[in-house]
Amino acid sequence: MEGFFFVLLPKFTEIYYICGIIVNSMLRKLTILLFLLILSANCYAQKTKENTNQSQKMKVEIWSDIVCPFCYIGKRHFEMALKSFENAADVEIVWKSYQLDPEMPKKQILKQNVYEYLAVRKGISTEQSKALHDNVVKMANAAGLNYNFDKTVVASSFDGHRLIQLAKSKGLGDAAEESLFKAYFIEGKDIAEHETLLNLGKEIGLDESAIKAMLQSDQYSNEVKRDIQQSVQIGIGGVPYFLIDGRYAVSGAQPVSVFLQTLQKAIKGKK
Repeated sequence: MEGFFFVLLPKFTEIYYICGIIVNSMLRKLTILLFLLILSANCYAQKTKENTNQSQKMKVEIWSDIVCPFCYIGKRHFEMALKSFENAADVEIVWKSYQLDPEMPKKQILKQNVYEYLAVRKGISTEQSKALHDNVVKMANAAGLNYNFDKTVVASSFDGHRLIQLAKSKGLGDAAEESLFKAYFIEGKDIAEHETLLNLGKEIGLDESAIKAMLQSDQYSNEVKRDIQQSVQIGIGGVPYFLIDGRYAVSGAQPVSVFLQTLQKAIKGKK
């Protein structure tokens, strides 16, 4: 019997060793599987958190034309309101294209100054046009903006809006709006000139080759037209037009208090 036992002992040892290998292999696989499950759960939780945060963002869509003096003033008033809004970090701003004069040709042989342009467009005298512009200058000054209509070059805003759409795709929409407003109303630059748009785009961080590719094609034209068509569907008759959380509208360069009150009303509606 003892001999039989000693004969089987090596076999038992071998079997034990093989079983140990199998168990260790299974444990390793289970450990890896558990790690992957935990990793997946963490990724899912993070994604859910991001989606929740995104859904909690309050979207503010702003239809604006970069040759509209009240749009720049409205932008400043809205920014002032945001500084006093305790939930400003939860606000997502989306700029929308709009054209006050969609019939204006992209290339103009004879450049008009803003006084002559408005006089012809509104059927008023040049003196009346200047008086209206003087009032706008005072409004702009109150908002911290120094308009210089004597230098302003009347130009089509279509390609400028295409540049903004490109900038939006890179998270630079607000920077593009600010840059084009400043170029038009303060610096007296021709925003229809591609060289001007190229330089402005580079200054805010856009890739030069991407800007050139856009300007040399019809890229982002559909996005501009889509925004304008959407404004028609909504019934927007003038800009700036602020649609807050898809429910509350503010039309025109309203006082800072109006923007702040509307933001506060909108955020209460989300809670």
